[in-house]
Amino acid sequence: MKTKVIFLLIAICFIILSCTVCPSIYSYKTPKTYNDGLKAGSLEQVGMVSQYLNSLINCIYANKYDQVHSILIYKDDMLVFEEYMEGNKYKWDGKYYYGDRIKWHKDSLHMIMSCTKSVTSAIVGIAVDKGFFQVEESIFKYLPDHQQYKTGGKDDITIEHLLTMTSGLEWDEWSGAHGTTANDIDRVYIECQDDPLACILEKEITSAPGEEFTYSGGNMIILGEVLKNAVGTNILDFSKQHLFTPLGIDSIYWYQFSNGVFACDGSIMLTPRDMLKIGITYLNEGVWNGQRIISKGWIEKSKTTYKNNKGINVPLDDTGKNNYAYTWWLNEVSGGGKKAGIFQASGWGGQEIVVIPEYNIVVVFTGGNYVVKKHIRKMLEKYILPAIK
Repeated sequence: MKTKVIFLLIAICFIILSCTVCPSIYSYKTPKTYNDGLKAGSLEQVGMVSQYLNSLINCIYANKYDQVHSILIYKDDMLVFEEYMEGNKYKWDGKYYYGDRIKWHKDSLHMIMSCTKSVTSAIVGIAVDKGFFQVEESIFKYLPDHQQYKTGGKDDITIEHLLTMTSGLEWDEWSGAHGTTANDIDRVYIECQDDPLACILEKEITSAPGEEFTYSGGNMIILGEVLKNAVGTNILDFSKQHLFTPLGIDSIYWYQFSNGVFACDGSIMLTPRDMLKIGITYLNEGVWNGQRIISKGWIEKSKTTYKNNKGINVPLDDTGKNNYAYTWWLNEVSGGGKKAGIFQASGWGGQEIVVIPEYNIVVVFTGGNYVVKKHIRKMLEKYILPAIK
């Protein structure tokens, strides 16, 4: 009997601790409207309550969710939540990949990691819409300097296969240790600055193109060069003309290898507000402030599971099994008695553009959780969905 009482007391203590409210430091502030194309409003105007979001920010301050650098929420045509926290800049050779610790703000450029893939996909979609190429075409039609790698079935790799991570090229960047050549994407940065495409295309075919998912930043680097050779200018210049300038995005950094190839796998820096603009364009089926930027058909492809790209577990991610489309991840979230499908651009460390069409919401996160699991799903389900009345 005494043992049972002890176990009961332990259980009660565990419940009390797990329900502990984080210290109340923060209270909600309505975002401001600036001359950047984003209209701000209050949570109350869009039928959301602040108490859950107050709790979220207070728990971030209490280190329950460490290295969350920003959270922005857009609903019903308004930016209704915008908060920036302290955190470390990304540093390739820093401990835990941490550089200087700063207070982030609305004009801070943040490395968006693999959200870069989804930006690249948007740019490719624009090029397809304008008739420069079709997704069914072989990549080697647009790689004149790398024809020597058109062997062993590689000629069957199409632009669509690159977009859906089904090229069939041997690749490992999820189990190989970061910072070493055992990780294929890191090897490209470490050893292949003079010709990254050669290091990618020399890989063997391990499955028929289009059949098996293998996450590959290499696919996206190839895609950037395919686009350059098809449209006649590099991907940054093309994107400034057709994506960034129309969205009012004028602060951007995009890493290039030493031979000028753009790193389309994960090396763009944007502000969180500019990440939000991309998410809003996808929420509105390709339209930004009344202007068609991307075709509705391309947006549909971006949120429709491709063939066998189902049930994928992502390292250091709390979303469980995901599906994959044209570089966008697909899943469901539930919380506060609500359940909704989502599609999202997702990057290492907690960089996220989450689109929730059912509730007309886009949520942007930036963060620095490079060596521990990020908690994006938990924050969506425990705080953001319940905040909707």
